[in-house]
Amino acid sequence: MLSPTYTKTFTIPQSAIDENGHVNNVAYVQWMQDLAVEHYASIGGIEAQGADATWVVRSHRVEYFLPTYEGEEVEARTWVENIQRVRSLRKYEFVRKADGKTLVKGETDWVFVDVKSGRPVAIPQEVVGVFGQREK
Repeated sequence: MLSPTYTKTFTIPQSAIDENGHVNNVAYVQWMQDLAVEHYASIGGIEAQGADATWVVRSHRVEYFLPTYEGEEVEARTWVENIQRVRSLRKYEFVRKADGKTLVKGETDWVFVDVKSGRPVAIPQEVVGVFGQREK
């Protein structure tokens, strides 16, 4: 783990519930992206990256362990697992507060790209630095 864990607690809204009566799978992907952006912003990443480059998702991987229901309180956690030349792996966990059970685990492979060309570019040291570690 390269970065400190960013944690957020929230209550499952009715809008996340699907026809099966539990959280829709795609809601977790949205929450993963939201957490990543919140964490990155909270450590100064947006300022460090500048306007010429940005992060895009290469892939998401999500593993569902238990269903989650409206009104349940969930603790969401995210951290950066590694940083490579143009990519970064971020991991996530969603845990039910009432019993401490892991509901979902996920990860996102992010790629740093040039805004104009869409091509991968090396992650600047200023961006690597916001995570508190050196590039690997």
